[in-house]
Amino acid sequence: MAASESGVLEIATARLPPWIRVRPPQGASYLGVKGLLEELNLGTVCREAHCPNLPECWSAGAATLMLLGTDCTRRCGFCAVRTHWPRGTIDRAEPRRVAEAVARWGLRYVVLTQVCRDDLADGGAELLAETVQEIRRSSPATLVELLVGDLGGEVAAWRTVLRAQPDVLAHNLETTRGLSPTVRDRRASYATSLRLLRTARSDSPELVTKSSIMLGLGESEGELREALEDLRAAGVDLLTLGQYLRPGPGHVPLARFVPPEEFDGWRGVALSLGFAGVAAGPLVRSSYRAEELYRSARAARTH
Repeated sequence: MAASESGVLEIATARLPPWIRVRPPQGASYLGVKGLLEELNLGTVCREAHCPNLPECWSAGAATLMLLGTDCTRRCGFCAVRTHWPRGTIDRAEPRRVAEAVARWGLRYVVLTQVCRDDLADGGAELLAETVQEIRRSSPATLVELLVGDLGGEVAAWRTVLRAQPDVLAHNLETTRGLSPTVRDRRASYATSLRLLRTARSDSPELVTKSSIMLGLGESEGELREALEDLRAAGVDLLTLGQYLRPGPGHVPLARFVPPEEFDGWRGVALSLGFAGVAAGPLVRSSYRAEELYRSARAARTH
């Protein structure tokens, strides 16, 4: 598989099951998003990670903005983002440009994510927090979802981000306990991810928290259920479940394509465990229809 100019995976359709189809980008909104991102020199996880939903989201006038550049210091086996060691280099103007993009789009809801930056003492936490604050100043009505890495496992860095008070704090577990050491970079860990999600819940009880797991990597039903139970034990409110799509031959092999009815079944299991909102399907990704999920969590808090 290779990335096209728009960042969408070019997948040989003959090798895909019928339920996985990526629509081509279309309309003025798509071109507007693309143009503004290029004008402000902003990265997106949509493009860098080859998200299959790029055409749908950009055509609807939305994108998930990637902070701290577009080069990641880690090499997770599932991820298409380029690995590079930036040696502490950061763009201090990035928070302002992100806030400008949000204001010009007129977004009600924005998702921000990051590359991992192990070359920075705080993993980039200060710049993440500054970006949230810049958006608050220029677009006070906009809801902000912040999808962060583990920030080196440092609770102090995690708390720097929490003090910025995003509306949703997301951190992805990615896979099951047994698969984590081979699927994720060796510096990431299943236990660390759960610890940081528990910290978010204990430090900020009113905060909405969120996580995501990929299916099709070879996980068993028992392992997947354990992961869901672990996330709920950590107080996570929202969950997304999607199909792993191998970016290229150097990445973790795909074990199988999970049919839509299995995703429906796991959505039911997750809701029965107490998640306030669950998006599950072959093309679902961390930020897919994020505002809808957030509204589910707020509604659950009022009952």
